[in-house]
Amino acid sequence: MMFKRHCTLFLLVLFNAIVSLPAWAQSAWPDKPIKLVAPYPPGGQTDLVSRFLAERLAATLGQSVIVENKVGAQGIVGLEAVKNAPADGYTFVYVNVSNISINPHVHAKLPYDGLRDFAPVSQIGLTVLAMVVPPSLGVKTLPEFIALAKAQPGRLSFASFGNGSTSHIYGEMLKGSAGLQMTHIPYKGAGPATQDTMAGHAQMAIQDLGAVGQFVRSGRLVALAMTGPRRWPALPDVPTFAEQGQPLDIAGWNGIMAPAATPRPIVERMSVEINKIIQSPDGRERMLQMGLLATGTTPQEFAEVIRRDTPRWGEVIRKAGIKID
Repeated sequence: MMFKRHCTLFLLVLFNAIVSLPAWAQSAWPDKPIKLVAPYPPGGQTDLVSRFLAERLAATLGQSVIVENKVGAQGIVGLEAVKNAPADGYTFVYVNVSNISINPHVHAKLPYDGLRDFAPVSQIGLTVLAMVVPPSLGVKTLPEFIALAKAQPGRLSFASFGNGSTSHIYGEMLKGSAGLQMTHIPYKGAGPATQDTMAGHAQMAIQDLGAVGQFVRSGRLVALAMTGPRRWPALPDVPTFAEQGQPLDIAGWNGIMAPAATPRPIVERMSVEINKIIQSPDGRERMLQMGLLATGTTPQEFAEVIRRDTPRWGEVIRKAGIKID
C-alpha cells in the first residue's frame, strides 16, 4: 500500500514537471542568440531597420540579435527559410507588404502563406517611397519627367527592388496613369537598384527612403514625388504623386513575424519590446530617417492589417494589369 502511494506521488510530481516544462523554458527565453532574417541585400531599408532593431533588442533582451541577409526572389527565399525554421523563439523575419500581401497576387506558386505559416509579431511602421532620378537626366519635377518619357517612348527605364515589389508596382502604376512606355529593370534589393540609378544605368526608380534619402539630401539623386497620402516629414519640399495628379497614394508597411508555431508568450514579449523601441522619441526619429512612420501594434492588430490589406493590393495589381516579368 505504502509502495503504491509513493508510486502515485512520484508519477504526479513527474507529470507536473513535464507539464510545466514549456512554461519554464519560455520564462528562461532568451538564453541564446536570436536570429533576425532580413530577406534583402545590405544597403536598403530592410537591412538598415533590421540592424537598428537588432542593436536595441540585444540591449533589452540581454542576448545578441544577429541579422542574417537571406536574399532572393523578392524576399521569398528568406521567408521560406524562416517558415521552415524551428519555432522555438530564436528565429524572426523582417517583412514588408510585398512579401505578405502582394506576392500572393503576382506569384502563382508561392511557397508560403502569410498568415498560415507565420505568427505576426508587430507592424513596425508605415512606409512611403520616393521617385528619384539622377541629376544627369536634367529634370527637376514629375511633369518634366513625364514629358521627357513621352518624347522618348520605350527609351527610358526604371529600376525596382524586385519583381512584384511595391517599387515595381508603383512604377507600373505611373506608366499606366501617365501613359508612359518604360522598361522595368528588377534588382535583388533597393541598394543595388539605387546604385545603378545614380550611375544612370536606369533613368528612374521609386525606392524606399532608407536607400535613397541620404543621396537626395546630398544631391546625388533628385526626388520628384512621394507615394502615400501626404508629404513625408523628412522631405517636406517633395510633393506627393497625388498632388501632381497621379494616384500613387496607397501606403505600404513593414513588420516582424516568426514561424507559425512560435510559443505565444515569446511572440507577445517580442512585440512588447519592439514597440518600446520604435515608440520612444529616439526610435521614432530614427525610423523616420530610414523612411518609416513608426506605428507598433499587437500581434492581433498586425494580423488584422494583413487580412485588410491583402485584398486591397490585389485590386491595385489587377487594375494596373501587373504581371511578373
